[in-house]
Amino acid sequence: MPAETSAPAGIGQDARIITLIGTGHFLSHFYVLTLPPLFLFWQAEFNVSFAELGLAVALMSGTTALLQTPVGFWVDKHGARAFLVGGTLLMALSMSAMAFAPGIWAIWLFAILSGVGNSVIHPADYAILAGSIDKTRMGRAFALHTFTGNLGFALAPPVVALLAATMGWRMALLLVGLLGVPVVIAILLQSRILRDQPKAKKAEGGPSGRELLLSRPILLFFGFFMLSSMAGSGIQSWVITVLGKLWGTPVAVASMVLTGYMIGATSGTLVGGWVADKSKRNLIGFVVVLTCFSMATILALGLLPMPEFLLPIVGFLGGLAMGASRTPRDVMLKDASPPGEIGKVFGFVSSGLPLGGAITPVPLGFLIDMGYPMLVLPVVATLLGLSLLCAGSAQSEARSRQAAPAPAE
Repeated sequence: MPAETSAPAGIGQDARIITLIGTGHFLSHFYVLTLPPLFLFWQAEFNVSFAELGLAVALMSGTTALLQTPVGFWVDKHGARAFLVGGTLLMALSMSAMAFAPGIWAIWLFAILSGVGNSVIHPADYAILAGSIDKTRMGRAFALHTFTGNLGFALAPPVVALLAATMGWRMALLLVGLLGVPVVIAILLQSRILRDQPKAKKAEGGPSGRELLLSRPILLFFGFFMLSSMAGSGIQSWVITVLGKLWGTPVAVASMVLTGYMIGATSGTLVGGWVADKSKRNLIGFVVVLTCFSMATILALGLLPMPEFLLPIVGFLGGLAMGASRTPRDVMLKDASPPGEIGKVFGFVSSGLPLGGAITPVPLGFLIDMGYPMLVLPVVATLLGLSLLCAGSAQSEARSRQAAPAPAE
């Protein structure tokens, strides 16, 4: 049965809801980066290639990306809470089950199962947040949701590497997987405060779910998300290499540039959430200004020689601007989603994030191989510019459709 809907409660209950949803989102991102620190352990034990090791991550991420949209349809139809509980439990137990893997084939199998569980997180989380959180705090709720996911990405590699070194990779996986069980229990015990979005009221002649996802504004939002992710992946994959080849920047300094960028991007989401709640009328203008500033910093890193001490500061400022633009982007998509359709819309559009992250590294790597490292950061800046074209068009299309008269009954 779909969960009941009612008016959102006060700030204390909102904080409990964000904590529950954010903890599950933290685990979702933590588990994605649990596997890479274990690659050398698996290579030694299973005698496999790096390609076979990389397949484990590809299977997990690919499964998540493929299933997010159909899961979004089910979330909208049946309610999000049961899917959130089941998906989080499957994700966690699959990670623990890897501890007993007799070979790499078992790692692949459990990676797929974990990806199935992970596919629930975005559509269910956003549907619950939209139905449970007071509208005046929605931007900050989305910001904290993004922040907890980024925190999971940041903590997974050092934590898993330390655990594997001290207790072995099998015990490390068993432990981090079982950490999801108390999260599931907490969600179950507190599930009465997790409300679904209002159910859709289908007007006669209105678009079907498939027609909605293939409508021009939603496809433009998909492009916005995907192009932003392509740019971010380009920075994360190649900024260290590019700075070294262009300016002879030492690896330690170039690594600090990437670290500064990631710290800025993570903390910027909180800034963006506050702004999204305080100035809802001109979110697209805020996104444009921040993205243009981030483009300028990326171009500066690739085109202007500067003192080494300044490089991490420029990286931090570029990441801060990019991170601050992400929460308004999510709020814009929520506002463009018809009532009762948030699960499928966020499931579909957010699948552009892993897709974009998978597209960019190889072609940018080819540019470096062919002797054109100076083109990498300008290409990244261009991708951000294209994402802005999608964002502006998506916002205009969504507003035009919302202002259009409803079809006659």
